Amino acid sequence: MNGPEPETISAPPRPFEPAFRVPGAWATLAITFLIALAVDLGTKHAAFEYVADVPVPVLRERVLEVGPQRLHTLIPPHAPVVVVPQVLDLQLVLNAGAVFGTGQGKRWVFIPFAFVAIGFCLWMFGRWTDRRDGLSHICIGLIIAGGVGNLYDRIMFACVRDFLHPLPHLQIPFGLKWPSGDAALWPYVSNVADAFLIIGIGLLMIRLWRSPHPAPLTPSKR
Repeated sequence: MNGPEPETISAPPRPFEPAFRVPGAWATLAITFLIALAVDLGTKHAAFEYVADVPVPVLRERVLEVGPQRLHTLIPPHAPVVVVPQVLDLQLVLNAGAVFGTGQGKRWVFIPFAFVAIGFCLWMFGRWTDRRDGLSHICIGLIIAGGVGNLYDRIMFACVRDFLHPLPHLQIPFGLKWPSGDAALWPYVSNVADAFLIIGIGLLMIRLWRSPHPAPLTPSKR
């Protein structure tokens, strides 16, 4: 006759160790940041060198001279470069605003905001993520790289260099339009930094939804 089954002993929860104490976590963040930033700045340079028929230098003095409403005059007319038909075109645009072209001419608002956002990301990495949370460290590295990439453009060129146009020819169904009156499904031209921001934030939100963060353990009372 079989005796009672032994009780299953569950493993104790792993203690929370903030990432700022762990060199490996910092290494993951730093490597992700450096690679992503290099890709963003490198692709911007290559796009403005090769997408148009001639290289297009972006001079800060000229950008400030013409103002945000006439930035298009600094880009020579050129046909978009089709990377994947109906999926992705390359087209040069200078953007004096933020993501999706919002806040045109508010550069001195976005610059301090970018510093605050980067500082918050570093705080979140150091105090909120655990040493084993590698996916979150990569996501935060992408977000910081995206913010720094566009911050670099705003400081050096007084605008952001954009060149990626996803879904260039698709229209919004049922005759719907954006508030601007544009019927294109995706009328915005962006860059790799914007893509890193979207990917990093999206993956971080999925990570939080699927696996809520463990609360730090408090010292036991004796």
